[in-house]
Parts: sequence; C-alpha cells; structure tokens
Amino acid sequence: HVQLVESGGGSVQSGGSLRLSCAASGYSVSQGYMAWFRQAPGKEREGVAAIDRAGNPTYTYSVKDRFTISKDNDKNTLYLQMNSLEPEDTAMYYCAADFVNLQLARSYNYWGQGTQVTVS
Repeated sequence: HVQLVESGGGSVQSGGSLRLSCAASGYSVSQGYMAWFRQAPGKEREGVAAIDRAGNPTYTYSVKDRFTISKDNDKNTLYLQMNSLEPEDTAMYYCAADFVNLQLARSYNYWGQGTQVTVS
C-alpha cells in the first residue's frame, strides 16, 4: 500500500521561501519516479517538477531557477525547495509517484493529500 504524506506548506510573503516534504511508505523513492504538482482554485493541476531514479530533475518553465526538487533515499522522502516565491505560486501542492517515467504528465498512479502554499 503506497502512501505519500506532504508537509511544509504555509503562508509566506512574496520573495520568501518554503521547503515541502513528501514522506513515502510502501514505495521506494530510490527506485521510482516522483513529481510535484500544484493546483490553484479554478485551474487545472499542473506539473511543477519531476525527478527520475538517478536524480535527474525536470521543471516547468515558470519555476526554473527558483524551485529545486530533490530526494533523500535514506529518509525515503521527496523535497521541493521553493525560493523567490510569487503570488502566482499560490496553490495546493501535491506529491505524486509511479514506476514509470511520466515526468510532468498528470497520469501518476499515486498521490498525496496535498499541502497548501499561500504567497501574499
């Protein structure tokens, strides 16, 4: 049974930083493919960043040079470091996982419950 639990969301001012975490159980972050998605009210869920087995990242254009995706295989946890946050980054952020390399496609099989990020 795969379980993904996000944490680290909150409210920050424009220009601030947050680090999101996604703790996985029943799934090995070292062996799979994972990503962060976000969904703002009234908008479609969009892929933000993805990471493959080897740790190679993929980013959507709007977060390049501001966000960094990483993983700690020993802690079995995925991270998203978000710097220079802007009001447009306000959304519910979701962690996703699968056993195939989906990058930023939305067809991941496993999802967390989400953590809210609000930038004012």
